[in-house]
Amino acid sequence: MPLVDIEISNSDSILPDEIVAFLREADVRVSQYLQDSPRRATAFVPSQFKTVYHALHAIIDGNLASGNSLCEWGSGFGVVASLASMLEFIACGIEIEQDLVDESRRLAEDFGLPVEFVQGSFIPSGAEACAEEAYADNNSAYSWLITDADNGYEELQLDLDEFDVVFAYPWPGEDYLITSLFEKYAAEGALLLTYDYPETVYLRRKVSE
Repeated sequence: MPLVDIEISNSDSILPDEIVAFLREADVRVSQYLQDSPRRATAFVPSQFKTVYHALHAIIDGNLASGNSLCEWGSGFGVVASLASMLEFIACGIEIEQDLVDESRRLAEDFGLPVEFVQGSFIPSGAEACAEEAYADNNSAYSWLITDADNGYEELQLDLDEFDVVFAYPWPGEDYLITSLFEKYAAEGALLLTYDYPETVYLRRKVSE
């Protein structure tokens, strides 16, 4: 099933105080992590969280999602999933690095956010061939997503097609893989929100032919 673009405004509206406080603390922790773990940090690049927050808010304001469940692929510090929770999504994140899962859990817990984070791969079971084909077709130089890690959906006890919104920040050359996985395994009507440097977001919906 194809994906269709949905236009959303890139609002620069004033952020609520609770969001400002959360993002300030998240920025401090992310900066400290990047300073303390320079080698591990090469596989972790955070998005511009204010931009993503405004996009999530636009989804809520426009009643664009078919439901209120969200999964963050490659969730890192879990900032996007936590922001989604603050907008009353039922949010979770799947992350390959256990230390980042630990960090995301601490951040969410410190702000009293009911977000679930699991260690594992967000590539659905049976989709390994799809991932390898996408890399080959796109000549991608990265291999962060091809992994023998546990299936993150089994940890969550949910399937990909049970989420109404998926957020991802693809590495350069990985957007093809992200969209391929979403097209094949997400539910019809689900939304894919992706961040693209610098400070650009794209929103697409899976529709029938």
